[in-house]
Amino acid sequence: MMHNPHRGEITAVLGGREWRLCLTLGALAALEEALDAPDLMALAGRFETGRLSARDLIAVITAGLRGAGHDVGEEEVAAMTSAQGAPGYAGIAARLLAATFPAGEEDAP
Repeated sequence: MMHNPHRGEITAVLGGREWRLCLTLGALAALEEALDAPDLMALAGRFETGRLSARDLIAVITAGLRGAGHDVGEEEVAAMTSAQGAPGYAGIAARLLAATFPAGEEDAP
């Protein structure tokens, strides 16, 4: 499956299937709501701690899948498996967040 890293897209294997994920503006808004974050800065601050709950991971992965056009819900994502177990889910979320908020590009036009 092709993905465009310049658009913040990644690919990940969940449930034995390769998926494309992307945190679009709409997906970020849904993520703010799901995690009760008042804005993007609060959301980014939450993730900078590196301490993500399983609920956080489900919300991030669900938002990324929906942002890439997949019609999935949190219950479906919660039931998906990762070959790497819990570290695999955390890695997917970390890669997706890094693709969405690249380091050193705060001042980019």
